[in-house]
Amino acid sequence: MSIAYIGIGSNLGNREENCNNAINLLKENGIVIKKQSSMHETAPWGIKDQPKFMNMAIEIETDKTPEELLNVLKYIEKTMGREDAQRWGPRIIDLDILFYDDVILKTQELEIPHSHMHEREFVLKPLCEIAPDLRHPVTGKTIRKMLNSFL
Repeated sequence: MSIAYIGIGSNLGNREENCNNAINLLKENGIVIKKQSSMHETAPWGIKDQPKFMNMAIEIETDKTPEELLNVLKYIEKTMGREDAQRWGPRIIDLDILFYDDVILKTQELEIPHSHMHEREFVLKPLCEIAPDLRHPVTGKTIRKMLNSFL
């Protein structure tokens, strides 16, 4: 079994309910939730003229490969009504693989660790709640140290 960390975000509809529904759908698809952060309301990143986001992070246990896990996340996003629209634009749900064990992977479809994580306080803050001492396999920095660069 592998340990992965997933970032969850929503800025359309009932944001808290959307995040909770995504977690329930993960469970229904065989994903074990080990830890769950609280929800954080955050300003949008990239495109500023859109509603605020609700963000959180979870630690999961899975027997799925990174690619299989990505397929599950995309399936859940589609099931919940996410439409392919403007990059970094509004969305009912956004599910991102942040880490997957110590895997370093870069394909056209998937990059692990998540490539922009260190630039996004809204990812690091909830992740720090559940895994402050987790080390980035490329930089060697802990989540806490990455988050402190924003404070």
